[in-house]
Amino acid sequence: MTQQALPVVGFIGLGIMGLPMTKNLLKAGYPVVAWNRSAGRLDEAAAAGAQRAASPADVMARAEVTIVCVTASADVEAVLLGAAGVPGAIEGARPGTVLIDMSSISPDVTRTIADRLRERGTEMLDAPVSGGEWGAINGTLSIMVGGDPAVLDRVRPVLEAMGQRITHCGGNGAGQTVKLCNQIVVCGNALAMVEGLVFCQKSGVNPATMIEAISQGAAGSWQLNTLGPRIVARDFAPGFKVALQQKDLRIALEVAETLGVPLAGASLVHQLFSVVEQREGGDLGTQALVRALEILTGVEVGAPAAD
Repeated sequence: MTQQALPVVGFIGLGIMGLPMTKNLLKAGYPVVAWNRSAGRLDEAAAAGAQRAASPADVMARAEVTIVCVTASADVEAVLLGAAGVPGAIEGARPGTVLIDMSSISPDVTRTIADRLRERGTEMLDAPVSGGEWGAINGTLSIMVGGDPAVLDRVRPVLEAMGQRITHCGGNGAGQTVKLCNQIVVCGNALAMVEGLVFCQKSGVNPATMIEAISQGAAGSWQLNTLGPRIVARDFAPGFKVALQQKDLRIALEVAETLGVPLAGASLVHQLFSVVEQREGGDLGTQALVRALEILTGVEVGAPAAD
């Protein structure tokens, strides 16, 4: 029996997440046609085997499944609906094709774009991810999907090339809502972790020893086990950037205000990250949250203890 050919996958946005996701699709055997605003990343994707596209519209015209992975709501609107003379992907939309937005954006914007694409006969899934650059490189992302479950079933193999846990969360916008929940919980865990580290350092106990002692108990978390040792080693390279976390927190706080839901912890973390952004910029990894508390207390986690 002849094996059915894999569908052509389009990829728009080859940033810190999108490029390794594209490479994993290529490794899985998918033909990929790609576009990116800056040429360097597109060159790297082409070197790995992707075909070049002239515009987002060109990507969608050539692909059966198109993936978007860009920074913010305005960026998604620009590449899908068009901006500054560049044809948006919607201009290449064809009946029966699928658009998967793997960016982290506003649920309301997601639903508006889904309606516009549906008018062209294209189905949309919002499928933001968790797992950071490491998850994108290793193909172990958690993917939160909003949209028609039948459409998800059609494209599930494509998503499985990039992630390990794929969860249908509800209709369009539900994936983005669950991603905001993820960010709220992540930030709460991060705040608890950095408070514990600074408290430990100030008390004169080795924070690396503290992490070893509590990481397998009730206080254990991905944040503590993965980012805690990086903080002790003074490694602030980004798996996920402070600026991107701030973008997600702003969306969460805006939605929470419309819902009448207090997000006291997320609001505090947002303010502390603002200190980090102002002092050291937004390109550090989110483990740099500790820098705000270090500035306030005058201690540095991982520094030799005073006599």
